[in-house]
Amino acid sequence: MVQKLILDTGPLGQLSHPKAAGKNKEVTEWIKKLLSQGAQVFVPEISDYELRRNLLLEGKQESIEKLNRLGETLSYLPITREMMRQAAEFWASIRKPPNPQPTADKHALDGDAILAAQALSVEAIIITDNIGHLSRFDGIKVTRWVDL
Repeated sequence: MVQKLILDTGPLGQLSHPKAAGKNKEVTEWIKKLLSQGAQVFVPEISDYELRRNLLLEGKQESIEKLNRLGETLSYLPITREMMRQAAEFWASIRKPPNPQPTADKHALDGDAILAAQALSVEAIIITDNIGHLSRFDGIKVTRWVDL
C-alpha cells in the first residue's frame, strides 16, 4: 500500500526555503527518501495558500519559485466542494458543548479544518509542527515528520 502524506504549512515552508541548510536540508532529504520508497506526498491547496500569502507579503521570490516547483513535483491537491463541506463539519464539531476545543477564532476561516478535510479526502497522514490542533479532528492521522 502506498503511504500518503499531506504537508501542513510549516513543513511546506521548510521545503520551500531557498537554502537547503540545517532543518530545511533534513526535511528535504526526508521527502526525497519517502518519494524514492514510493510514498505519495501532497501539497494541499490550503497550505500553499497560507505559505504563499506570507511569502508574497515578505517579497521572498526565491521561496515562491521553489514552492511553485514543489506544486509541480509533488501531488498538488486542490480544494473541492466536498472538502469544504467536510471542513465545515469539522469546524462545527470541535466547537460543540460540553467541551469545545476550537483551533481558530469563530470568525476565522480555520485552515486547520480545511487541511483536515483535504487529508481525509485522500486518506493521508498530515505532516505538521502543530499536532495539538490537528489531532482534534475525528478520523485524522497526524504526525511530525521527525516521528514518521
